[in-house]
Amino acid sequence: MLLLVAFIVISLLLKKAFCSWLCPVGTLSELIGDLGNKLFGRQCVLPRWLDIPLRGVKYLLLSFFLYIALLMPAQAIHYFMLSPYSVVMDVKMLDFFRHMGTATLISVTVLLIASLFIRHAWCRYLCPYGALMGVVSLLSPFKIRRNAESCIGCGKCAKNCPSRIPVDKLIQVRTVECTGCMTCVESCPVASTLTFSLQKPAANKKAFALSGWLMTLLVLGIMFAVIGYAMYAGVWQSPVPEELYRRLIPQAPMIDH
Repeated sequence: MLLLVAFIVISLLLKKAFCSWLCPVGTLSELIGDLGNKLFGRQCVLPRWLDIPLRGVKYLLLSFFLYIALLMPAQAIHYFMLSPYSVVMDVKMLDFFRHMGTATLISVTVLLIASLFIRHAWCRYLCPYGALMGVVSLLSPFKIRRNAESCIGCGKCAKNCPSRIPVDKLIQVRTVECTGCMTCVESCPVASTLTFSLQKPAANKKAFALSGWLMTLLVLGIMFAVIGYAMYAGVWQSPVPEELYRRLIPQAPMIDH
């Protein structure tokens, strides 16, 4: 829960930087996409009439999980967190992936194959966490901004954008799909034309903009600051006694909802 708070704070300040700078699933998806490029020479781009509805799936999943979470009374959540099932939930999740059923194995295989042909298939169409971060990121003061006066219209920013955002047509990128990866900034051949900044870059002035190194430090700093505060406040450790863990973990396969 505390890590989720850290990720939301990151998105609130630095767009969906968690997705592009920290998320292990996003990293794996990117590596699979690179493998697909090497094997097949290119990746598929779904037509707009199909791409837009599919992008809505992750928001449906997010709505479902939020509905379940908000519907459950606070007292019920407290009791669930202290229930035997909650105590061994991590162990059961590990067993879930170690001993996959047929349906799970098929689903994972389909996602892996889809990621070979469609870059970031899981992130773009199915990830509810990414959907949440995207909605929160709309409030971020930092955005990718383009100086139209110095832009030469080469289109390299849009061509290299992993989220397929038409950066070369926008003055500032407001979409929920922007992860703040800064690939477009690195692709731009004209200095200070594209920036990840608080205000539009001016041709004659050097506006404050985030570099890749500074972005890395900020993302890690926010995450570890939240963890450090949680440890200082005494809420990082689980309220479940260690003895209860030791007693229930061997019984994990027999414990159900």
